[in-house]
Amino acid sequence: MAFFKDELKKIRAFIFDVDGVLSRHEMNLSPEGELIRTSCAKDGYAIMYSGRKGYIISVISGGGAPGLRERLEKLGIKDIYLKVANKLEALDEIIQKYALKREEIMYMGDDIPDYNVMTQVGLPVCPADACEEIKSISRYISDVKGGMGCVRDVISQVLKARGDWMDTGCYVRSM
Repeated sequence: MAFFKDELKKIRAFIFDVDGVLSRHEMNLSPEGELIRTSCAKDGYAIMYSGRKGYIISVISGGGAPGLRERLEKLGIKDIYLKVANKLEALDEIIQKYALKREEIMYMGDDIPDYNVMTQVGLPVCPADACEEIKSISRYISDVKGGMGCVRDVISQVLKARGDWMDTGCYVRSM
């Protein structure tokens, strides 16, 4: 098995789930009954920064609340798969589109719907509060919970390993 730092250096693409990864597990309801997701500004900054540095950023989620696509697009994410029943099909599309090798992909998931897709990428990772089944297949478990900076944690580790972190000439305005 390769050393974790060596695996980080191979990553060119990040794929994230939404609920429990980019947003917290605890969600409120609007007066209309819509889910209100809470996200972390530091995660958003890391996504925008890595996108500007040329990394591929994608989202594959079973959810699809109103406004979610718009938020993800504001972060610069171009490959957004919402209301997805089969995450493996979306993964295959991303692989084909960018001619990626599976070892070049990091996927962060937190629950059972992410299990199959996580077994098909080079670097499966999860937030601190992921379910035990996901933790058991993850190469790295962030010490940060979903929606509270776990995405920033993994992105910064990859960019640091590849020498792409802290480029003060790469200005990104927070969203």
